[in-house]
Amino acid sequence: MGQKINPLGFRLGTTQSHHSLWFAQPKKYSAGLEEDKKIRDCIKNYVQKNIRISSGMEGITRIEIQKRIDLIQIIIYMGFPKLLIEDKPRRVEELQMNVQKELNCVNRKLNIAITRISNPYGDPNILAEFIAGQLKNRVSFRKAMKKAIELTEQANTKGIQVQIAGRIDGKEIARVEWIREGRVPLQTIEAKIDYCSYTVRTIYGVLGIKIWIFVDEE
Repeated sequence: MGQKINPLGFRLGTTQSHHSLWFAQPKKYSAGLEEDKKIRDCIKNYVQKNIRISSGMEGITRIEIQKRIDLIQIIIYMGFPKLLIEDKPRRVEELQMNVQKELNCVNRKLNIAITRISNPYGDPNILAEFIAGQLKNRVSFRKAMKKAIELTEQANTKGIQVQIAGRIDGKEIARVEWIREGRVPLQTIEAKIDYCSYTVRTIYGVLGIKIWIFVDEE
């Protein structure tokens, strides 16, 4: 079978940079990694609990973590930060308290910043959430995929590929369906490609959504 690799990991050091920046001795590396996972899960859960009501999308594209000896700097990139910033100081403080409780870090300061990304529909995570919402409302998958592609065209990307796998439309046999619009050169390392895989729990079972977006060539 063809060998597959995550397009983001494949481009590390050329067009893609790390989402976590810190250094640890080999023995402490796994603890640092676990800590990152805790931070990301904690933020996602908090956002899900507090935002889900207004719209079906969390809109978090990525969470960057930078650690120093006495400081943990967290930058949350969001497509629609309005949802968190409406009553900003309180929300962010509450989130900070939650993360601090989760980590119980006594001698380190936590700093959370929220950054808005310029065109949210050019980001695969937000599109995947959009498609997931549509599938949960039993919209046909082709319609959802086409709509997502229309949304990216407004964000002037060069190409997009959307793939949905699983028991689509509740059929007995699982299958994979995909569409591509424009060009998506996965082999070219210079090409900046954004990628995300997302799981949706529908009533028939779990579906997987994968989205590749070709942003531009460096």
